[in-house]
Amino acid sequence: MDAFYASVELLRYPELKGLPVVIGGRRRHQPQTLPDGTRRFAVLREYSGRGVITTATYAARAFGVNSAMGMMKAAQLCPQAVLLPADFDEYRRHSRAFKAAVAEVAPVIEDRGIDEIYIELTDLPGAQDALGHDAFGGVRAIAQEIRNNVRRATGLSCSIGVTPNKLLAKIASELDKPDGLTLLTEADLPTRIWPLPVRRINGIGPKAGARLAALGIATIGDLAARPRQELIAHFGRSQGRWLHEAAHGQDERPVITHSEPVSVSRETTFERDLHAVADRAQLGAVFTELCQQLAADLQRKGYRSRTIGIKLRFDDFRTVTRDHTLAEATAEAATIRRTAGLCLKRVDLARRLRLLGVRAAGLVRA
Repeated sequence: MDAFYASVELLRYPELKGLPVVIGGRRRHQPQTLPDGTRRFAVLREYSGRGVITTATYAARAFGVNSAMGMMKAAQLCPQAVLLPADFDEYRRHSRAFKAAVAEVAPVIEDRGIDEIYIELTDLPGAQDALGHDAFGGVRAIAQEIRNNVRRATGLSCSIGVTPNKLLAKIASELDKPDGLTLLTEADLPTRIWPLPVRRINGIGPKAGARLAALGIATIGDLAARPRQELIAHFGRSQGRWLHEAAHGQDERPVITHSEPVSVSRETTFERDLHAVADRAQLGAVFTELCQQLAADLQRKGYRSRTIGIKLRFDDFRTVTRDHTLAEATAEAATIRRTAGLCLKRVDLARRLRLLGVRAAGLVRA
């Protein structure tokens, strides 16, 4: 889906279409309806605190504003951007609608989160057919039908990459955003894939990217040009072999239609550092709310948890986690709150906190 959270908000506030908009504000940044019926929106230049951007419209991205960027940095880049709070209930509703729209056309789907899926098109009727002079006309038409169905169901646009495998599909879906349909074959690797930075391969993170850069490997083409054994020598047999295969567009992973989640979590970053004693009431309220939200998530998804944990990040950026395994799995807010509290007692809380989170693991079906 294209800039999913922001696009959902533009359905609600169409007057913001074409403007730079950032999602990730607090409740106090909710738009205000004025006596004349117009709305007053918060803007980034008015923001103070340490929040992080959830997503931004393409108009905001043109200023260099991106997801996971700190609000204050974004305010320097685009102070005029409209700031909206996140509404995850609404995003989940649209997520269910877009996935149902896709399933009407192509039912073999691997869910990859709230705004992204893999779709198996190989065996769909007509997928292998040519249309006129287009050897891939059949599968291209199916992809276009998926896009049309999603727009009819949600009013939102999506971008699709049609390729031989999941690795290339992930890359291709981002090449012509927004509202793109990109079809790639292995013959397109030299022109469309190899000129891209190595970080565009899903699975190459900052650390691997830095190690590759130290070897003079900046693009996927650079990586493809290196012998397999050289990569194995630098990265080990498993990762070296995978890097070589990925650079050549090779990926044998199937579309997995069902998988169980490993864990569910809720966390928040405070606008100012809080102290366990001086800000006890505020911290306690936030802690309780996180546990209640976590319990609601488990109940909605139909799971119980055997292990409850906490995550703390202090003002020196040190991160600490603790967990506790229960005798019986639970999805009750009171039990989660009590267990998370036991974990909290095992941490030295002398320093101020900048982040607090609660996690449920060891999930079992309710």
